[in-house]
Amino acid sequence: MKQRMRTGIRGGTRTGTRAAVAAGLALVTVVTVSGCAFGRPRVKVPVSFPSPTDSSSYDASASASPAYEPTYSPSPTQETYDPDGRSDVRGSSCDFSDSLRQFTYTVSITNPSMSDSFSYDMAVNWMKAKPADGKAYGLHERSITVGPGDTETYTAKYTVNQSSIGQFWFTCEITRAHKTRM
Repeated sequence: MKQRMRTGIRGGTRTGTRAAVAAGLALVTVVTVSGCAFGRPRVKVPVSFPSPTDSSSYDASASASPAYEPTYSPSPTQETYDPDGRSDVRGSSCDFSDSLRQFTYTVSITNPSMSDSFSYDMAVNWMKAKPADGKAYGLHERSITVGPGDTETYTAKYTVNQSSIGQFWFTCEITRAHKTRM
């Protein structure tokens, strides 16, 4: 089979233009792929971040900025306190002695202040438990001073004036611990 080539001005111009455009596109493609036509942006990796290949040593907390933490300075005035000192007081060993006809309750007062002494005006009640009708069998009152950071312990007592009491139910309650700065 014989190949024929078309000749003529019209066909040659068209073929030449197509060839020039194709050559230009090929040149742009080669230049772009090789990176010569457009400069690649440079990426600067921060020193504190590990390289992308070393993911085992990455510590997110090391690169995070520390959270804002406000600082507080104590006021030059005296510390404030709650005059209701019942949170400073603990009671234990609520008891009644049949032979002595006496209620007892061990009271411990801890002064949380490291700079001030306080006087505690205490009231301990032995209350009727069954039925719990709000009636008191006895009342003990005492004022006690506790130094800074100290704990004072004492036994509150109340003696019943009846010769025979019988069986009864009772509870011990610290009903007052008024706190005053000394």
